[in-house]
This record gives sequence, C-alpha cells and structure tokens, in this order.
Amino acid sequence: MVAVRSSLYLVFLFATIFLWSLPLSLIGWLLPQGILGRIGRLWGRLNLRALARICGLSYRIAGADHLRHEPCIVLCKHQSAWETIALRALLSPEHTWVLKRELLWIPFFGWGIAPFRPIAIDRKAGRRAMRQVLEDGIRALTHGRTVVIFPEGTRVAPGQRRRYGLGGALLAERSGFPVIPIAHNAGVFWRRRDLRKYPGVVDVVIGAPLRTEGLAATEINRQVEEWIETTVASLPGERSLTPAR
Repeated sequence: MVAVRSSLYLVFLFATIFLWSLPLSLIGWLLPQGILGRIGRLWGRLNLRALARICGLSYRIAGADHLRHEPCIVLCKHQSAWETIALRALLSPEHTWVLKRELLWIPFFGWGIAPFRPIAIDRKAGRRAMRQVLEDGIRALTHGRTVVIFPEGTRVAPGQRRRYGLGGALLAERSGFPVIPIAHNAGVFWRRRDLRKYPGVVDVVIGAPLRTEGLAATEINRQVEEWIETTVASLPGERSLTPAR
C-alpha cells in the first residue's frame, strides 16, 4: 500500500511540476518576485496537502514564531526531498536558494525554478563558487530576500552526519544578517534515494535567530551545526502515526 500511495503522489508531483513550470518558464521572468514567490508557495502548500491526503504524511512545527518576515539566512538540515517542498510553503514568499546549477538543466523542473533566480553554483568551481554565494547572497539579502542553504550540501540519512560547509556562515559573517537554523526528521519518512513515503508526522523545529554581528564564520558554523544536530538527535528516529496538531 505504501508503494501504491507513493506512486500516486509521484504522479501528482510531476503533474504539478508540469503545470507550474510551463507558464513560469514563459512569463515568470516578467513577474515581480513577490508574486512569483506566492505562486511558488501555493505549489508547496498544495504538495504538502497532497502528501497528507495520499501518503498520510503530515507535519508539525515548533518555533514557528521564529520565522522572520525580514530577510535572513536559513540553514536547514537536509535529509530528504520533503524539505525542498516544505520550505517553499513555510518560508516567506520572497526567498532564494543556493543550489547546484545542474538542477536548472532538468526539463520542466529546472525551467520552473529558473525564474525564481536561485543562486546556482558550480560545485567544482571552488573559490569562484564561494564568491558567487557571497556576492549573489548579499545582493539578495539587501533586496529583501531570504537566502536558503543546506550546509551539508547533499541529503544525509538519519543517524548520519556530514561536515557542514562554510558558505552560509561566511555569508552571515560578511552580510551581518541573522541566521535561522532548521532541524527536522523528514528522512525517517521519505528516505534519500527512495520513492516510498511512509505515513507519519514530520517534526520541524525552527531555532531562534542567531545574531551574527562580531562572530567569525567558523563560530557561526559551529553554533548552527551543534544546534541542528543536537535537535535532530532529540526528534523521533522511528515513524510515528501521532496526528499533527
């Protein structure tokens, strides 16, 4: 039954990507970022509802009051594809992502996200990629957009750890904008490289804003990693069917 429901949701997901990406690829570049962001948020919310209806996978949030309407840098745990959908729905409409440029080459999906003007980097570019994150990130923040970064750089299975990249912390140090850390256990229900979505409740914990003025990037990174990993370790590591509040 899990496989059947997961397949049905996958069809739904691809359908929404197709329906959203075609018009966005044609006229998305002409839309103000605020309107474009609301369209993206609608897509995210629609998919979260579909996950709950089709797969029985819902979520609950602790610390939602920490989400800011002012621009900030969001550093989020990366376990699953779930958070890439959820953050689009949960964050303020005007935000941008740091992502690998290859994602823009994916038919329909890449066409749909390109008008959002993500910070698409070449991971192999080293210092040039870091410079792009800093320059484009500061530009986005000063124009009122939140910047979303997965500091691990790739999805990491529950119970495992990967070194946090310094890009988000350097952006915070150079820009002076606050950091909001986000922890969750989505990988328990939607595993990396697995199309199955198990029923249950994803716990999302949003940390208090970290003021970065006067802090070195290494210290920012250390505090964020310690908070995220400690919080993730405190979340259920097994699937729970407790209804979301």
